[in-house]
Amino acid sequence: MAIGGAEDRTSDLAILKQVFALAPEGNSEVVVIAAASSIPGQILPVYRAAFERLGASRVHTLAMQDRRQAADPEAVRLIERSGVIFFTGGDQLHLTSAIGGSPVLEAIRQRSGAGAVVAGTSAGAAALPSTMIYGGAAEDALRKGAVHMASGLGLVSGLMIDSHFLNRGRFTRLMEAGASNPGQLGVGIGEDAAVIIHPNRVLEVIGSGHVIIIDSQKLASSNIAALSMGEPVAIENTIVHALISGHGFDIDARRYLVADELTAVLKEKEIP
Repeated sequence: MAIGGAEDRTSDLAILKQVFALAPEGNSEVVVIAAASSIPGQILPVYRAAFERLGASRVHTLAMQDRRQAADPEAVRLIERSGVIFFTGGDQLHLTSAIGGSPVLEAIRQRSGAGAVVAGTSAGAAALPSTMIYGGAAEDALRKGAVHMASGLGLVSGLMIDSHFLNRGRFTRLMEAGASNPGQLGVGIGEDAAVIIHPNRVLEVIGSGHVIIIDSQKLASSNIAALSMGEPVAIENTIVHALISGHGFDIDARRYLVADELTAVLKEKEIP
C-alpha cells in the first residue's frame, strides 16, 4: 500500500486501520522502519502507539539509519516474523541509500512474496517502485532534468509514485517523469489518500483524498530527447484520470475501474 502522506495517526486512524486489516491471518506483528526519517526518535513512537491501538500484538521499531543497521541479523529476524512492514516518511533517497541491496531489503521482498503487507507513506510510498522520484521543484518541472529520479526499492513494478501530490502541486513533475518513462504509469497520491496494489496489479483507492493517474503509454510525441537541460518539454497525448475512494485502475490493461467494476474485478480474480 502506498499512502500520500499526512495520514491520520492519532484519531480515527482510517488508513492505518486498512493497512493493519490486510495483514495475513494469524500474524498481527508490525515492524515500522524509519530509514527515510531524520527524526526517527520522534516519529517511531507515534506509529508504535497507532498500531498498538489497532490491535498489533507487537510493534517493532527500526531507525535503520545506515548500511550497518540494514545488515543487522536481528533486524532481519524482526522483519521475517512480521505481518505488516511499514515505511515512514522523510527523504526517499536516504531510505534507498540505507537499505538498497541489503539483507533487510531482501527479507522484505521475501515477506512480501509470502503475503505480508508492505506499506509506505510519503517518502516511504515514493520509494516502493523500481523507478523512484526523489526530487525536483514542483512549480516548473516541465523542463528537462527538473525531476530527479533514481532506482527505488523494486517492490512494485511498472509505476512511478509521487506523494503529497495535490497539496504540493506536483502535476508537472509527474508529467515530466512520464515523458521520460512512458512505459511507467504515474501515480500521484494526495494527502490522506492511498492505493492498495493488489497481487493482480489492480490499484484500489482508499481515503478521503484523490489519486491522480498520469498515463503516458500512448504518448504521441515529445521533444524531451532533443532538449538541453533546463529547456521546456512538449508532450502530446498524456491521459489523466482522477480517482476517489472505492475506484480503481488496472495497471496492465490501463483501464479505469469505477466502484462496481473494481468490486467485480477483485472478486473475479479472487484477491486473497
